[in-house]
Formats: sequence, C-alpha cells, structure tokens
Amino acid sequence: MASASLVRGQGGVSRVEVLLGESVGRIAPEIYGHFVENLGGVVYDGIWVGEGSSIPNTGGIRNDVVAALKRVRPSVIRWPGGCFADSYDWHDGTGPRAGRPKRTNFWVDSAEWPSTANKTGPQVFDPNQFGTVEFARFCRAVGAQPYLAANLRSLPAQDFWHWVEYCNSPAGSTTNALKRASDGEAAPLGVQYWGVGNESWGCGGNFSPEDYAIEFKRYSAWVPKYGLPFSMIGSGPNGGDNEWTRKFFQKAATQRGLGAMWGWGLHHYSWNTSAGKTTDWFAGKGDALRFTREEHYELLREASLMEGLIQSHWAAMGDVDRGHRVKLVVDEWGSWHKPGTEPFPEALIGQQNTVRDAVLAGLTLNLFHRHAEKVAMANIAQLVNCLQSLFLVHEDKFCVTPTYHVFGMYAEHQGADSVRTVVATPSISWGRAVGLEGLNASASVRGKRAVVTVVNPSFDGAREVGVRVHGGRVASAVGTVLTSSDPHHHNTWTNPRAVEPGALSVRVQGDTLRCTLPASAVAKLVLELG
Repeated sequence: MASASLVRGQGGVSRVEVLLGESVGRIAPEIYGHFVENLGGVVYDGIWVGEGSSIPNTGGIRNDVVAALKRVRPSVIRWPGGCFADSYDWHDGTGPRAGRPKRTNFWVDSAEWPSTANKTGPQVFDPNQFGTVEFARFCRAVGAQPYLAANLRSLPAQDFWHWVEYCNSPAGSTTNALKRASDGEAAPLGVQYWGVGNESWGCGGNFSPEDYAIEFKRYSAWVPKYGLPFSMIGSGPNGGDNEWTRKFFQKAATQRGLGAMWGWGLHHYSWNTSAGKTTDWFAGKGDALRFTREEHYELLREASLMEGLIQSHWAAMGDVDRGHRVKLVVDEWGSWHKPGTEPFPEALIGQQNTVRDAVLAGLTLNLFHRHAEKVAMANIAQLVNCLQSLFLVHEDKFCVTPTYHVFGMYAEHQGADSVRTVVATPSISWGRAVGLEGLNASASVRGKRAVVTVVNPSFDGAREVGVRVHGGRVASAVGTVLTSSDPHHHNTWTNPRAVEPGALSVRVQGDTLRCTLPASAVAKLVLELG
C-alpha cells in the first residue's frame, strides 16, 4: 500500500460535497470511447491476427482483446485515424482480402521508430486486411458503435459520400451496398458517427480555420442519411488554440455550414520535459517508467488543463452557436511519453502504463463528468500497444494496463446523471508557482444509487477524505481503490496482475462517508441511498 505519510486538509480531512439536487447533465456513454489507428502495433498484432493465426481469434480478430474490452463496456471506437485517416483510401480495405492492395503507411517516416523495428511488415506496408467491414465486426463483437474518420486531405468529397453509401445504404439498393454484401455484410453497418477529416490544422491538410470551414461544408452538405441517426464531427483545435475554434465557427456560420455539425473535436495530450512542455510532439518527452516526483506532478498538471480547454472552447463556440447545439468531442486524449518502453519494436509510439497514467485517466474522466452538458464523446488514445493504451499484446502475450482498470471502475457512470461536486482540499506544490488540485472527484446518480469517483494525485501522501451527500441519506457504501506502493508500478506480460483494484474501507458516520485514500490512487464509492 501507499506511504504512511498523511496530507491533511482543513480540520485534517479533505472534503467532497455531493449535491444530489444539482444536476449537470447525463454522462454520455460515448465519453468512454476508444481510438484505433493503423499505427504501429494497434491493428496488426494488436487487434487483427488473421483467420489462419494460431492465436485464438474469431474471423481474424483476437479473442483476448474482445473478451477483456467487453468487460469495461466500450461505447464507441474511432478508426482509422488519426493522421493515418487523411492518407487512407477506404476502397483499399474492401473486396477479397487476397487481392487488396498493399500501401505505405502514413507513419513510415516517424522519428519515433525504434532502430530495431522490422520496417518491412504490416505496420509499415499496410496489406489492408483490416478494412471497414472488419472494423465494424470488431465494434459489434465488443458492443461499441463505430466512429469513422474520413479522408479530407487527399480524397474528394464524393469518395466520402460513397463510403457512407457503402456503410449505410439498404441491402441490395446500390452498387456499394452490393460491394458491402460481397465483403460479407448484406445488412447496413449503421455507422452514426463520422469525422470530417482529422487535425485539419496539421497532418490533415494544414488548412486555416476559414478554409477548413469551407471544406467541412462541402463534405457535409447533402450526405444521404438513409433514415439512420447521423452525427458529423468537425476537426477542432490543437489544444488551447481558441482562435481555430472561433474563426471556424464564424466562417461556418456565414456559409450556413454549422447545420450538419453534431460535434466539435478537441485534442489534448499530456507530457512533460525538464524544461517544460514543448510544441514539438516528437521531442523531449519524459520517460514512462523512470520519472521523478516533480515529473509525476507535471504530467498530472498537464492533464488538469483539460478543464480549462473545455471551458474556453465551449465559450468560443457559444459566440456563434449560442444555444450550444454543437457539443465537444475530445476524440484524442491521454499521456504521451518518450520512446523506449514500447512493448515490442514494431509498436510505434507504444509505451508502458503505470499507476501515474491510471491517476491521469481517473482525473480526466472526472473532468468530463463535471462538464457532462458540454462533452458528448471522448476517445482515449489509443486502445492497444500505443500511447495510453488499455492493452499490451504481442503474438500470444496479453495483459491489461492500470488504465484499463480505471475504465472498468468508472463504467457505472455511463448514462447516469452527473451531479455537482465541490472539493475542499489543499493544493499540491512542488517548487513551481502553479499547483495541482490535491483531490479530484465527480459523482453521478441513477435511481437510488450514487457513484462517487475520487482521485488522490499525491506522489507519496495519503489523504483522509470525507464525502458528504446533500439531498439524500446514505444507507450503505462500498469502496474500491486502484493503487500501489509506488506510482511507477505497472503490469507486464510476466506479472500481469501487479496493479489491479482492491477493496477500500469506507466508514459511514451520519451523513458523511470517511475513508483514507492512499497516495496515487483512484477510488470508487458506490452508495445505496435511503
């Protein structure tokens, strides 16, 4: 367990006030979304092994990943990118697999490739064995909705419309419906979520926001819906670039281009360096496993900036969309560490995943809950063998990460009503002017059941926590905690259960619950209300 040292708030206890009568909004299950890009070991080896593989699979898709992912109730999965999306031709992933073309992957020249990687395999030269139908089957197997990111940079708008037709037109109705049937899916795939490009300010075309607004309108106008739900997502800003949001919305409004938009994308990654965060995504990041106390806090401070990003972009959107019909979609988020801890050389931008990353995940999901009226979807990057993944797999090796367990603990929030929480706790400082909130929490209610999730980001100090519920009586409480004696701890193929949840002792004293939350811990309290 954690260090015996204790960080105390006012009166010796950090306080969480849960106001059952103050609803924030429904927590969209889509906040618990995932991201699959054809990058490194995410698809090939990570999800797809092929039907002839000795690794247990169903239709070429790994059984171990499917079984474990189902347990944490994934809501939506984004594919095929990411930057890969704006170099991808969806036609390449259709037709008989033996005849599909082999293409150079977008990531072939990445500066982060390990020197020992085999750059002749499917991670570099894509054989297109995993296409639209295979992805849709993976989503169906785990109970998630597909979210497709369309190629805006290098394919014309007509190809986007044809992809929609391939996925959603009724059986036997169009040439593309017949093509889908020949690929093994006669019935429509029912794809609701569509991204119009990706990072259009960068790898998705280097557009200005005004130019992208025109492109968005051209791609989104008059797309057939086939009587199905249809939600289009715009390529939003890079982190805190509020001007990208403001200028896009202003231009789109003058072009009557906002009518088709359901969501506005936002990307934010957390990383740290000894000199502070840089603007170069491929330089100077910290190590996933070897980090100091200060680097622990720096990474979590970067994650905590998500709240300000949500608020500032929401305000910029509201300058034009005053009724806030368009919601935020945080379709890339998570930690990003420097190379060196990838699970195998072909797992480009892969990294180990420690207790610190789990704390980051819990902190971020709590932020999304607290802004449930603003955030309609989020997709952690990425699902397997890349960035802040839930799984590390290779050939017959498999393990879940601490982040996986956070998604499992928090799953009960999905679809519940987020209620206001107020936290009173001292902030954490580590020799710099900007501190970190000493405790992070959110709460939701469904019927007579409330769930409170609390994160202690302290590197080495436990916290006494009092949770008071206003507007209801607590009949009973059960606690679960994810932690370890050292925030560097992580799961491996040889020790896959080094970090996993355990019971947390909770004491009910009148209208207040009390517990001692270990250092670097993510906790869940399930309350039965009288």
